[in-house]
Amino acid sequence: MDHQPKFFENLSGAGKAIAVLTSGGDAQGMNAAVRAVVRMGIYVNAKVYFIYEGYQGMVDGGDNIVEVSWESVSSILQVGGTVIGSARCKSFRTREGRLQAACNLVQRGITNLCVIGGDGSLTGANLFREEWSGLLEELAQKGKIDAEAVKKYAYLNIVGMVGSIDNDFCGTDMTIGTDSALHRIIEVVDAIMTTAQSHQRTFVLEVMGRHCGYLALVSALACGADWVFIPEYPPEEGWEDSMCVKLSENRARKKRLNIIIVAEGAIDCHNKPITSEKVKDLVVQRLGFDTRVTILGHVQRGGTPSAFDRILASRMGVEAVLALLEATPDTPACVVSLSGNQAVRLPLMECVQMTQEVQKAMDEGRFLEAVRLRGRSFENNLNTYKLLSHKKPDAELPKSNFNVAVLNVGAPAAGMNAAVRAAVRVGMTEGHKIFAVIDGFEGFARGKIKEISWGDVGGWTGQGGSILGTKRTLPAKYLEKIADQMRTNNINALMVIGGFEAYLGLLELSAAREKYDEFCVPMVMVPATVSNNVPGSDFSIGADTALNTITDTCDRIKQSASGTKRRVFIIETMGGYCGYLANMGALAAGADAAYIFEEQFDIRELQANVEHLTEKMKTSIQRGLVLRNENCNENYTTDFIYQLYSEEGKGVFDCRKNVLGHMQQGGAPSPFDRNFGTKISAKAMQWISKKLKETYRKGKVFANTDDSVCLLGMRRRNLVFQPVAELKSETDFVHRIPKEQWWLKLRPLMKILAKYKTSYDVSDSGQLEHVAMLPKEAETGAI
Repeated sequence: MDHQPKFFENLSGAGKAIAVLTSGGDAQGMNAAVRAVVRMGIYVNAKVYFIYEGYQGMVDGGDNIVEVSWESVSSILQVGGTVIGSARCKSFRTREGRLQAACNLVQRGITNLCVIGGDGSLTGANLFREEWSGLLEELAQKGKIDAEAVKKYAYLNIVGMVGSIDNDFCGTDMTIGTDSALHRIIEVVDAIMTTAQSHQRTFVLEVMGRHCGYLALVSALACGADWVFIPEYPPEEGWEDSMCVKLSENRARKKRLNIIIVAEGAIDCHNKPITSEKVKDLVVQRLGFDTRVTILGHVQRGGTPSAFDRILASRMGVEAVLALLEATPDTPACVVSLSGNQAVRLPLMECVQMTQEVQKAMDEGRFLEAVRLRGRSFENNLNTYKLLSHKKPDAELPKSNFNVAVLNVGAPAAGMNAAVRAAVRVGMTEGHKIFAVIDGFEGFARGKIKEISWGDVGGWTGQGGSILGTKRTLPAKYLEKIADQMRTNNINALMVIGGFEAYLGLLELSAAREKYDEFCVPMVMVPATVSNNVPGSDFSIGADTALNTITDTCDRIKQSASGTKRRVFIIETMGGYCGYLANMGALAAGADAAYIFEEQFDIRELQANVEHLTEKMKTSIQRGLVLRNENCNENYTTDFIYQLYSEEGKGVFDCRKNVLGHMQQGGAPSPFDRNFGTKISAKAMQWISKKLKETYRKGKVFANTDDSVCLLGMRRRNLVFQPVAELKSETDFVHRIPKEQWWLKLRPLMKILAKYKTSYDVSDSGQLEHVAMLPKEAETGAI
């Protein structure tokens, strides 16, 4: 779809007043959304107001509604909760309350509202909008406003952003706060696992989610829990027996711990609650296992927002301001949300109705319908969990007589082990024998290959790095030896988990098919690299973990810079020639600039950045943060930029530099990477099974077409298999990056939020979609 770019410069907010409020339960990332609304609003010359304490502040007026400046939202990006406060408000539920709120807004000329909250808060906002003209007329009759004001402020525009850690809002893949809540849960589970293993204990963990099991389900997937209870999918009759059998089987297999996750709203098929205490008592009585309960409670709402939530909230905040500027009296109230990797606008009430439909289906016992209404992403999570957590008895497994080899190639990336685990378990469920290759193609050539079983990969999801071992070596110089190994072990399919080397490796293997029949088998690549530089996929496993490492480090550095005042830090990130980590890290950490290879810069730009920072030091925000991708320019090195800034900033600010290095490859994988790795790898293995059936002729597998060597990638809203041969034209092989990269569109966002004048192509936004049409698996943006 070729369209003329549409730039927001044509949208002016002059003469408009926008107010932002947070309402309902707090969620990490709300502050990032508030910051983006304020800065984008000021950027387009609108007046922007805070409404403190949610709807209560709107009703009370006075000091609760204040105009804000650019600096008002400095240093809030990394703070959890909401700095403008949130409150449950009874008076806004009455017409008198709303009348008072309307009066307070009109007095300040505010007719644009940005509401960040859950479905209750957004429904309230919509009712307020529908009553608006009636409220103004009533105010005029009472003499509180004049007739002129009724005409001038005739309609109210409303845009919502969903801030809720439960991810319980239909129409949006991920609500603001969900990813951060998963971070908190996974941190706790990882910590509990070490103590549970020491004592052979069973732990029952209760997580939030009164009406929605998303947090419970995804954290169960991400830590490989033995059992999970969620409101949308109650266990079958007699679950007590099945659960106890499963737990005792695991113990018999020498598994030293059991983890059971319970959503606080979990129910059985008769709609009776299943509590964590009830589960604990059952395990103790039936099995006599040492069992403990941990209720996570408000820990899940706390802490600093994850990189994903900051970027999501910043994108949504900017999109919300654009939606308000473009709104007309006929535009329905909308929510801005994320579908896959794309910002979309949806009619608010359609989303609310669908969210209520889920609850209704659950109340009426239509549980399969409830799961379907939650969307394809939720359904996929559930199916993947069921596939990976319960091993069928050997007698029930199909026998395919196929052997599939799994290997890691390239540099280590967090989440690789989760991908290997999913591949092994799904492969076994499909009836294949799975072989693990140690140390990439080099290990393959040396015959470091062994059969791997279900139990061997237990507990792998939370492990960082690559347990199988990985090497950057390409297969070209070992072709004969690898072919020998494939023949000796009768390997019928290959699954390669890795980065750019894995992609090059598959190209080399498919080119060698003419000479070696052994390579005429289905091969699939799952992208895993911190650099996120693999063509054919918007995301790769490991990039989210690295981004969180960068963001955490930048937070600490900013804190140090704020303490010393007038200090600028220059931080070098990894990524090869791909600027993803530098650019997205800058957006998530609130940096002043990010130097990347994809956007060439010269000495004039460096000079302009120094001047920009000099101006900034005159304000109350006396610190600077600059990110530089390691290969952005061979002459403007980190040292060069550091020396230039030091010299040019003399007397105004001093400078420090920091090279983050290999810490970006380490650490426990983030919930996003565990889940993305698990789901994408499971899907890749299912593709292998399908291809094996298609290419099995006369007692052997023979696959020599382009579509039998594929890369599975996330593209905008879908997971797609793409022949590696077709991706060649999209690849810059010299710099090892895709020729086109989606995230470059977000670059102006970072600049706007750092107070640079820039152009921002908004062609992709602006179309109001309908909920039913959304291909709801945008399999992740969402995890």
